[in-house]
Amino acid sequence: MSGLVTIFGGAGFVGRYIARRMAKEGWRVRVAGRRPNESLHVKPYGTPGQVEPVFCNIRDDASVRAVMQGADAVVNCVGILDESGKQSFDSVQSEGAGRIARIAAEEGIARLVHLSAIGASADSASKYQQSKAAGEADVLAHFNDVVILRPSVIFGPEDGFFNKIAGLSRFTPVMPVISGATKFQPVYVDDVAKAAVAGVTGAAAPGIYELGGAEVITFRGAMEKALEVSYRKRILVPMPLFIARIQATVMSLIEAISLGAIPNFIVTRDQLRSLADDNVVSEGAKTLADLGIDPVRMDSVLSEYLWRYRPSGQYDDIRDSAANLRD
Repeated sequence: MSGLVTIFGGAGFVGRYIARRMAKEGWRVRVAGRRPNESLHVKPYGTPGQVEPVFCNIRDDASVRAVMQGADAVVNCVGILDESGKQSFDSVQSEGAGRIARIAAEEGIARLVHLSAIGASADSASKYQQSKAAGEADVLAHFNDVVILRPSVIFGPEDGFFNKIAGLSRFTPVMPVISGATKFQPVYVDDVAKAAVAGVTGAAAPGIYELGGAEVITFRGAMEKALEVSYRKRILVPMPLFIARIQATVMSLIEAISLGAIPNFIVTRDQLRSLADDNVVSEGAKTLADLGIDPVRMDSVLSEYLWRYRPSGQYDDIRDSAANLRD
């Protein structure tokens, strides 16, 4: 075994890919999260005992310090898209990030990789982006030689972007388009994991890296691609921003009244603020290319998981194949 890495949020969407790659590199992996009993899916990523879920609450110093004992490196990929109870943007993405960096420095951890986001800015209208910027500042205040990764929208089998679009298409013939001209540069989740591994192993020099995929696409274009891959024909209608704000407010109110039983699965007011700005790699930034990573294209991956939203699921491909044989 090469060493021990503690991955905060290692059972989540991005974290599980980092954990899998670190295990393949021969590292022992400690997956830290609030519900280790719901993180057992990471154990088969390595040999018996190589990948272990452990309890940790990043809002508590003692809890964070405990899971760093004996670690050679730390990866923080904890993040939230919406606030809920004590899990606020500030407590998780700002204070939590700073706590991890401070304790990592105190414990003499050799390397730290911090997952942020493209668009992180103290001047942003979005609380999410503000907290990401505050988190970066807190991390740098305690740990100078940190590798900070700023991905654009991340796609992959468990993503909340293309899956949401394709999922909604099953229930309505008309789909609203909010801020359809906003640009994204979707990056494959395993490419983000490769970048994190480079930071842990020392292959990546300390600094900030903006991670974007091979293609830049508008929000409307992303919706059209999701519909194309899932074999759904839907009418896309632009929605004025003021109507979207009303809808987001109502959905969030319903979520609060129902105590989360009816979640706001469409969009929040803060996400609307984020949609106001393009989410692409900035000019002059360090990118995947600086890490020697050739980004995976969307078309080579989307069909591998969006097929389940097709009218007949996997049988659509079988039907099309049979039709080709007849021709």
